[in-house]
Amino acid sequence: MSFDEKYFSTHTYANITFAKYSMYWWSNRFFAMLAKRYGKRGARLIEIGSGMGHLVGDLSQSFSAYGMDLNHWAVKTSKTAAESASLQTASAQELPYRDGAFNVVIIKHIVEHLPNPAQAIDEIGRVTEKDGILILATPNLGSLLKPWKGAKWIGYQDPTHISLKEPTEWLKMIQDAGFELVRVCSDGFWDVPYIRFVPKQIQKLFFGSLGGLQAITGIIFLPMTWGESIIVIARKK
Repeated sequence: MSFDEKYFSTHTYANITFAKYSMYWWSNRFFAMLAKRYGKRGARLIEIGSGMGHLVGDLSQSFSAYGMDLNHWAVKTSKTAAESASLQTASAQELPYRDGAFNVVIIKHIVEHLPNPAQAIDEIGRVTEKDGILILATPNLGSLLKPWKGAKWIGYQDPTHISLKEPTEWLKMIQDAGFELVRVCSDGFWDVPYIRFVPKQIQKLFFGSLGGLQAITGIIFLPMTWGESIIVIARKK
């Protein structure tokens, strides 16, 4: 499947709303908080796979922000949400930027789509300046509740997820690209239902409360296995 306009209304995007206070909105807010906490305000920041432009648009108020996506339609559409950011169509595996160009690099749920994610992470290492920050998120094959979902696990629902890997593999790629790990965490158990016959709203409250609290407060406390995504914060050596 090509990453065109239809992609943002199919598969894992099918039931997503971009409205304020939606799960998508809280996720972007959380990653923006991480960028502001670990990055250098006013420095150059890039979101690789900027999609609809909401995150990079928000961050353009605090950084010299760049957005990049392989999806031509998304880049064109995101100009409304990210009018102050510099936007470009390009591949994550061949970044069109100079060495050490950025203080912060965000790549959120992109590496699992790539045929060669190690090449993309090496490229990120190249364009990140010394002491710069990488913030990466990807589906978590090490999730404690993934066995409960089986074939219905969220990471398996998008056929373009061609590079699902164990957390240890992602961490090695990141370290091999010249980064040292700062924090490794997860995003909580939001992929309800996990238990048959229990109403989804009850399961959202029970399983999703910790992830929701982390997203709202921006305080990282969930261990790597306690969520459907692995989130890595790393610093360039």
